[in-house]
Amino acid sequence: MLRKLLWILFIAGAGAIAVPASAHQQKAAFTKILFSASTGNIEVMHRFDLHDAEAAVGKVFGTPADISASEETRLAFATYVTERFSLTDQIGAPIELGLVGFELEGSFFWIYQESEISAAAITGLNITYDALRDLWPEQVNTVNVEGRGPLQTVIFSGDEEIQTVDFK
Repeated sequence: MLRKLLWILFIAGAGAIAVPASAHQQKAAFTKILFSASTGNIEVMHRFDLHDAEAAVGKVFGTPADISASEETRLAFATYVTERFSLTDQIGAPIELGLVGFELEGSFFWIYQESEISAAAITGLNITYDALRDLWPEQVNTVNVEGRGPLQTVIFSGDEEIQTVDFK
């Protein structure tokens, strides 16, 4: 009986050790679009799990990545994200977003964008957000829109390509 119990514990422990590194991936990103009352600008803050970001860089660029140790890799991932996130206004006119910067904070990688467009005239947004979704079909990107009425949340999963929020 004791031998059987030890064998079960050994098998259970071996299974835990054999879990691949991808098990740490969250496959979820969170973004906040803020209509800033203080600047009048649209500010965008993307938050990615560091494990996801590094795995993505490895897949996109074909080499293992260490975002925490390489400024070049951080810039490459930030560029990848900004090329896969876009906003248009209620009539479909593009809202140009510039890359403001990026940073590591604990186990998260943050990317910041901003537009100096006059946000007052915008009555709605069309959001496109494909970052990591082009790599992993199970990726979920959640976007909160704040500063124009009540908080609005849209979720990109599955086949969603464009989500719309209205401020009317």
